[in-house]
Amino acid sequence: MNSRLSDRIKVSQLSSSHNELQLKRRRYYLIWATILSLFVWGIVGLTATIGFAPGALALEYNKEILVEADFSGRDLTDSSFTKANLRQSNFSNSNLSGVSFFAANLESANLEGADLTNATLDSARLIKTNLTNAVLEGAFAANTKFDGAIIDGADFTDVLLRPDEQKKLCKVAKGTNPVTGRDTRDTLFCP
Repeated sequence: MNSRLSDRIKVSQLSSSHNELQLKRRRYYLIWATILSLFVWGIVGLTATIGFAPGALALEYNKEILVEADFSGRDLTDSSFTKANLRQSNFSNSNLSGVSFFAANLESANLEGADLTNATLDSARLIKTNLTNAVLEGAFAANTKFDGAIIDGADFTDVLLRPDEQKKLCKVAKGTNPVTGRDTRDTLFCP
C-alpha cells in the first residue's frame, strides 16, 4: 500500500509540475503576445499619424519659371523660390512662413492674406504685388522693390526695409490687419 501512496504522490507531483510548466508557458506567451500587440499598434498609430498629418513639406522651386502658377491656400513653410519667376502667380491665403523669395520676381503676384512671417524677400521684385492683409512680421526685405504694391491691411512689424522703400510704402499705407489687429501705418513707423 505504501508503494501505491508513493506512486500517487509522484503522479501528483508530476501533475503539479506539469501544471506549473503550462502556467509558465501561458505567461510567457501572454507576455510576448502583449509586447507584439503593443509593437503592432505602435506601428499602426505611427503610420496613421504620418499618413494623415497635413504637415508642411519644404519644397524647392529655385530658378523655376512659374508664371501664373496657383499656390493659393497651400502650406509652403520653409520652401524656397530663390530667383524664381513668379510673375502673376497666386499665393493668396498661403502659409509662406520662413519661405525664401530671394531675388524672385513676384511682379503682379497675389499674396493677399498670406503669412510671410520671417520670409526672405531680399532683392525680390514685388512691383504691383497684392499684399492686402498679408502678415510680413520679421521678414527680411532689404533691397526689395515695392513699387505700386497694394499693402492695405498688411502687417510690416519688424520688417527690415530700406528707408526709401519705407517712405514709398507710407504714402499708400492704410488699413488694419485682420489677423494681428495692427495698423499698417504703425507697423511701418509712418509719420
